[in-house]
Amino acid sequence: MISGFGWAVLVLIFGYLALFLWGIAIAADASGRSVWLFGRASGRDRWAAFGFRAAFVVALFGPLFWLAWPILHKADPLWTEGEVAALGAVGVFLAGVGAMVAFAAQMSMGTSWRVGVASDATGDLVSGGLYRFSRNPTFLGQFALLAGVGFAIPSLPTILAPLLFLGSASLQIRSEEAVLRQSLGAEYERYAASVPRWIGLRRRSWAPNGSLERACSSSDEDTGHLSKGSVGQTTMSHRRVVSCWETGVRRRGER
Repeated sequence: MISGFGWAVLVLIFGYLALFLWGIAIAADASGRSVWLFGRASGRDRWAAFGFRAAFVVALFGPLFWLAWPILHKADPLWTEGEVAALGAVGVFLAGVGAMVAFAAQMSMGTSWRVGVASDATGDLVSGGLYRFSRNPTFLGQFALLAGVGFAIPSLPTILAPLLFLGSASLQIRSEEAVLRQSLGAEYERYAASVPRWIGLRRRSWAPNGSLERACSSSDEDTGHLSKGSVGQTTMSHRRVVSCWETGVRRRGER
């Protein structure tokens, strides 16, 4: 048996996938080229592409297979027959919020939206809206959607789905960040330094012990003082300022 909450999250995941594909069509039409890059994936990106699709297939069809073949859900220690209403309510809430966040983040990307990674198809950097709080709000929303299914329909496949998705997202994020650093350079470095990979508040600066601004301010003062001396001294001090900023950006971006 699947509860009303369970059927609600299955409808949500099906509706989200329909909107997701519609958003892809809009982005492709606006940009004048295909935005589906999974076909060009190789190595770990190919595994990530497979994992994304497998996660949604398992979350959507796993409970239906369990329902169709009682021997499967009877052997599943997590299957609750929809008896815990509180879990179902939490699941619907998570899935609903997740679907909205994921679709809103996708649409806010505009012509920069891509499904997959390619060094020659990065688009412009989007840093406003939901991207002020996370560098990957679409992945966050999709994970919440899948986690909501797990709450509303506790079972082995619905618990596996968000874990499979999280592993796939982690693989793709590392590839995306490498490509963006190569393509956008300092622009992406500054963005990565101020916005967390997953979720959090924007930070203006970062440094070990939280003192990048003070460290660079000190170097600025040194620069002003040394500018009265030789050209060589001024150049050395300028390099200290640049090094201070680059170190902070690099370390913050690794988080």
